[in-house]
Amino acid sequence: MMGLQRFERRLERLVEGAFTKAFRSGLQPVDIGRRIVREMEAGRTLGMRGTVVPNAFSVRIAPEDFARFASFHEALQQELADAAREHARDERYTFEGPVTVEVLRDESMRKGDLRVQGRIVEGKTGPIGTLLLNDGRRIALGDADAIIGRLPDCVVALSDPQVSRHHARIHHDERGYRIVDLGSTNGTQVNGVLVREQALHDGDVILVGATSLRFQES
Repeated sequence: MMGLQRFERRLERLVEGAFTKAFRSGLQPVDIGRRIVREMEAGRTLGMRGTVVPNAFSVRIAPEDFARFASFHEALQQELADAAREHARDERYTFEGPVTVEVLRDESMRKGDLRVQGRIVEGKTGPIGTLLLNDGRRIALGDADAIIGRLPDCVVALSDPQVSRHHARIHHDERGYRIVDLGSTNGTQVNGVLVREQALHDGDVILVGATSLRFQES
């Protein structure tokens, strides 16, 4: 179960920084992560694109535990969803829609109790793309073209001096997302390879100038 071990190591990193004090004792993010993995495995089914697993998870915890997580509730949900997505990629699982984790307060539960339910929920518009930036920004990609560059009118506006004013464009059509270099001075790379135009897949790392962006699809 190397995939599960990597999943747990990623979740353990949540206890660093702002999470440290709250997670010294009691219910841990790794506990939630393990249960999410179990729900993935229990809900596996064969689909058109391979093994499909649940993508919508509801996590019910006691009021005392919920209160400990209150100051970073949204961040915890997002981190758990990111870790679940990475685990699925490691195991070559696919999703029918966006991955979501909702942590809910349940008055009927005791401190330390945990109940996780996973469901396969089909996305309304197919896979959704997101760009993850090193500064923590998450930029959602829709059907409209997204320009990456230095100018403020760019959807992905970067201050990197090595990035051209209009450096590259991310285009979406029925085939998925593609990145197109717009004649930039320093070029565009995907996973270390210089490209003029390239289809994007979940986990691809885009390099423009000295700035890296990770493409995520769910």
